[in-house]
Amino acid sequence: MELLHDIDAMQTRLVKKWHEQTPETEKKGFLGLVEEQHLQNSLLWHEEDIARATDVSDAEITRVKRSIDGLNQRRNDLIEKLDEAILIWLAKSQIDMPIGAPLNSETPGSMIDRCSIMALKIYHMQEQAERQDASEEHQQKAAEKVKVLNTQRHDLFQCLFQLIEAVQQGTLQFKIYRQFKMYNDPSLNPKLYQAK
Repeated sequence: MELLHDIDAMQTRLVKKWHEQTPETEKKGFLGLVEEQHLQNSLLWHEEDIARATDVSDAEITRVKRSIDGLNQRRNDLIEKLDEAILIWLAKSQIDMPIGAPLNSETPGSMIDRCSIMALKIYHMQEQAERQDASEEHQQKAAEKVKVLNTQRHDLFQCLFQLIEAVQQGTLQFKIYRQFKMYNDPSLNPKLYQAK
């Protein structure tokens, strides 16, 4: 499926681009959703790095923690929107998922999310493989990990392709699994609603 090849290339291209200039989204429609979801992962990646720094203030750690919570909430919301968009596309294409068909536990949106994270891992692991201030052993180990990560990401895209193909053929189905994150919801987190 051409769209999956576009997603693969776009995620890889944007990781590099967003390290060279201010991250922003460009696309509309489904690819725009993929891009926005990928952006949340990219922003999360760098906030997670700061969260583990030992030379920052407690106030900065608090800021980062709240930022991570917000980014992660948006990331999960966008995974669900990707799945909703795919279900709408299936309905418009008059493709029904038979109720009796085996159920795939992972949704296309969550697989796209995993591919996004792996694109980030590959980019940052490649940076380690090219680090001039690191030992040769460190560089070699990182280069080996890059090979493994590339294989894993390729395999995951193959699984995503097979899932979409099986859904189109009516031999497999998936459902949206709602995250219902409670910690960011002021009506569900006791620490937030009891503070009012």
